[in-house]
Amino acid sequence: MEAARPTLRCLRDDLDLPLPSLDKPLDSIAHPLLHKAGEQFAAAETPHERIRALDDQVFFKVKVQRWRGAVWAETGLPWLVAAGRRESGSPDDFYAAWSRRAGRRARHNAEIRPPLATDTCSAYLLPTQDDRLRYRLEAGLRFVRRLERTVPGLVGASLRDGHEHSMDLDTFVLGVQVRADAGHETYVAIRVTGSVPENITKIILDIVPGCDHGGWYPETVLPERSLRANEQAWSNIMDTAAAAKLLDLDEG
Repeated sequence: MEAARPTLRCLRDDLDLPLPSLDKPLDSIAHPLLHKAGEQFAAAETPHERIRALDDQVFFKVKVQRWRGAVWAETGLPWLVAAGRRESGSPDDFYAAWSRRAGRRARHNAEIRPPLATDTCSAYLLPTQDDRLRYRLEAGLRFVRRLERTVPGLVGASLRDGHEHSMDLDTFVLGVQVRADAGHETYVAIRVTGSVPENITKIILDIVPGCDHGGWYPETVLPERSLRANEQAWSNIMDTAAAAKLLDLDEG
């Protein structure tokens, strides 16, 4: 289960928080209600209390301090869709008051057919297309950050021993082999096993340190073997100063 994240509407209207840049995923926002929601939905077997006043969607309660919230649990991803404070000394139940605001059946039935048979119409609280676009953009940025850590590490490891080093990146396997001869050029081969979008390939090649971005050439063989089925490979020459710097970093 992924960490709980707020919808954009909940972030703006209920939590009264600004929208951070893509460098800060919404599931990393420091807020007690999001932290509590993350705890409650970290394990699939954890029991949850349903908000019974809403009958058209399944929402669960999350409570911490004076904060109250509602979570809609999409498969593998809990969304905080509503939040508010329980006023000290108030007899009103937050969830009852919130469900009354969500009681939009009459307006829905007046505009849309077929009519709803439920007492409430809370679908407007669910994640929107903008929420899902933000999620995908964050995921793409997180993957690029992962590549920025992974690629130099594989290059450095291969630079030390001359053998191919690889890592499984969920949908494909990335392999790196570096051959450095004293006083000669340092050869770098990058191979990808599996199907990846062309833009990801370019990002990987651009991350390799000390290589001209325009100097990559497709290969049909690797230094120690031919390409296997569903493999692609490229080669380049690494700047010797960049190679030496990578070795110095590893030794440090």
